[in-house]
Amino acid sequence: MNARTIGSGTDTVVLAHGFGMDQSVWDKIVPFLTQRCRVVLFDWAFAGSVKDPTLFDPVKYSTFDAFADDLISLLDEMNLKSVFFGALHIGYINVEFYEGGFEIREVEQIFSSMESNFHQWASSFAPIAIGPDDPISVDKYKKCLQSMRPEVALFITKLAFYGDQRNVLEKVVIPCTIIQTTNDKAAPISVGYYMMKMIKAKSTVEIIEAGHFPQLTAHVQFLEVLGRVLGFDV
Repeated sequence: MNARTIGSGTDTVVLAHGFGMDQSVWDKIVPFLTQRCRVVLFDWAFAGSVKDPTLFDPVKYSTFDAFADDLISLLDEMNLKSVFFGALHIGYINVEFYEGGFEIREVEQIFSSMESNFHQWASSFAPIAIGPDDPISVDKYKKCLQSMRPEVALFITKLAFYGDQRNVLEKVVIPCTIIQTTNDKAAPISVGYYMMKMIKAKSTVEIIEAGHFPQLTAHVQFLEVLGRVLGFDV
């Protein structure tokens, strides 16, 4: 998992990247965080930065439970008992009673484009995910996305869109801070408030004006939210 620990402090922050990225998605905020706490970074098995193709087993990773098991194993190996965990939202298809997401026809078009020409699809998808106003971040995401094996990228995309994890929210007993962005096709603002309502523990929503990756395109605002959670000033 290419795991590494940097920084020092009494608190430990574990950061998990999302689809199409690797741990470098946190590069803009890590230098600040490591002055105040320990930071654990790693790559999921589907990331393009994981070079051993045997580490991604489609049978094993057919549910999100396998990713949770990987994370738990990593924390156990590092003997970490209490951490702040940061991760990204997983998309879903619009169905009855679901807040936000893509329509089924949109999802089918994504699958078709990925199967037809993955690298071309990645080039067109990157500015949609990042937003058109940050070409450096668009290029970074495009390169990370294109580094994935096409068949793995398609597998994870289908898992994300077809997987319904709403029943998990009511089982979450740890208070959460939901960072909700204003320009995210995969997770419109209603998603953040839906999650806050459904999570069992008392949680809050913080709004940032950005696209799907605020740690890339609005990292100062992102750090301000983290600072409030962790108890330090930015």
